[in-house]
Amino acid sequence: MFELTPEEWTAIRLSLRIATVATIVALPLGIAVAWVLARKSFPGKALLDGLIVLPLVLPPVVTGYLLLISFGRRGPVGSFLYETFGIVLSFRWTGAALACGIMAFPLLVRPIRISFEAIDRRLEDAAATLGANAFWCIATVTLPLAMPGIIAGTLLCFAKALGEFGATITFVSNIPGETQTISAAIYTYTQIPGGDVAAFRLVIVSIVIAMAALLASEFFAQRAVRRLHGE
Repeated sequence: MFELTPEEWTAIRLSLRIATVATIVALPLGIAVAWVLARKSFPGKALLDGLIVLPLVLPPVVTGYLLLISFGRRGPVGSFLYETFGIVLSFRWTGAALACGIMAFPLLVRPIRISFEAIDRRLEDAAATLGANAFWCIATVTLPLAMPGIIAGTLLCFAKALGEFGATITFVSNIPGETQTISAAIYTYTQIPGGDVAAFRLVIVSIVIAMAALLASEFFAQRAVRRLHGE
């Protein structure tokens, strides 16, 4: 009952690949956006904040549809990418990574932003008075102090990307071996006679991976906090 089939292993590997790529690509942008929201005041800041959170409150299929009409072969962005660089995102695993990254982005930004806001600005000022320029101040003071939030946001982003379904299936469909993630495979198995056992196996795998990511997030965040306090 618990022996996974080659098709199930393919869905698991593809899900891990998509979630990893989505997290790696989203992380630098997430850190930058979180820093801007935490440290800067500018017209439209509330709008930017709302746009970042929007994927969490919109129905996932709406986000997927917007991606399809924007990044599809005939969409304004998708046609440009295809004609200029030969890149196709719709109905490809790379498109699934894009959809997962967008859906998980709010969970990445929020804890990082909170960490930036909690940093004592006097520590950064002290580094500046010792001769550190803005870049080195951020690299050697701000980012290390915000590391617990960065770790938590990264692993939450990974866990969310791993379980994304609605936006992904709308944008890239459910193609075995190309875009069929764990969630899509579970949906497929629940629609066919006798597929309940296979669906249950993948449900167990999903729970194990998600719990491992959340536990790892807690462990590394606490470890970073202890290091900051010299323990």
